[in-house]
Amino acid sequence: MKLAFIVDPLDGIKIYKDTSFAMMREAAARGCELYTLQQEDIFWRKHRVAGFAARLHLTGDKTHWYRSDAAAETDLAQFDAVIMRKDPPFDMEYVYSTYLLEAAEAQGAKVFNRPRAIRDHNEKLAIARYAQFTAPTIVTRLEKVLRDFVAEHNDVIFKPLDGMGGTSIFKVRKDDPNLSVIIETLTQLGTRTIMAQRYLPEIVDGDKRVLLIGGRPVPYCLARIPKAGETRGNLAAGGTGVARELTARDREIAETLAPLLHAQGLLLVGLDVIGTCLTEINVTSPTCFQEIMNQTQCNVAGLFMDALEAEIK
Repeated sequence: MKLAFIVDPLDGIKIYKDTSFAMMREAAARGCELYTLQQEDIFWRKHRVAGFAARLHLTGDKTHWYRSDAAAETDLAQFDAVIMRKDPPFDMEYVYSTYLLEAAEAQGAKVFNRPRAIRDHNEKLAIARYAQFTAPTIVTRLEKVLRDFVAEHNDVIFKPLDGMGGTSIFKVRKDDPNLSVIIETLTQLGTRTIMAQRYLPEIVDGDKRVLLIGGRPVPYCLARIPKAGETRGNLAAGGTGVARELTARDREIAETLAPLLHAQGLLLVGLDVIGTCLTEINVTSPTCFQEIMNQTQCNVAGLFMDALEAEIK
């Protein structure tokens, strides 16, 4: 198979933990040809969606882990699969990329996750479809509504709708002397909508990443434990990842959402669960493959490739 990965610059990939690299390594072991593009390499011309794709060769060396052939213009429909792994932020350039990828689908390209499904599932707001599993949550840019929510629940998490890796997340209390400036900063003086959720003290036991692949939950999750004095478990914010078997509640959430999300074109999803509550649905570039693989006998990248091969067939 010929697989095209849309990724961030290769020199910035940390292969000891990167999920895209785990996918590539598994695909190469199965004899697949690998190609890479960056978001800006995709274009529409002469009624076709193409990209400047470079053949990728994995060297097996930990420092100089790849070499690339010269990039060549290639119709995206010529690949067996196009795997969208560009990290957020989910800005307008990202949206434009999904439009181009959707046009490529109309020409026969198979894109995972499907571009329309990515657009339709804001990673914060998508939980509103499954409110039975969530903590008390509001989405607004109105200061009064935010203040009333803080007054009701006392301990609250504020976060932007387009962030990743724990960036710009604030824990506030109703007596916080900085509450006004935090609201003003995050909402940009009432011009940007944000999310507020009741603080879940179970975060001390980990913000769990539950992976769904091909409509089924992976049997292990990664509990991301916050470092001392921190309320964010994100690995990018210094959290420690501990692989665990899914709890009964994790399975209930995962088994409910997995077939619904898969039916909408989401081959790979990362659910974030704190305690018993669903907090986010990650669809752009879900991670944690390698952390789970290194701590368990579960070949998550193999499960992904099995599901991808089934979709292509």
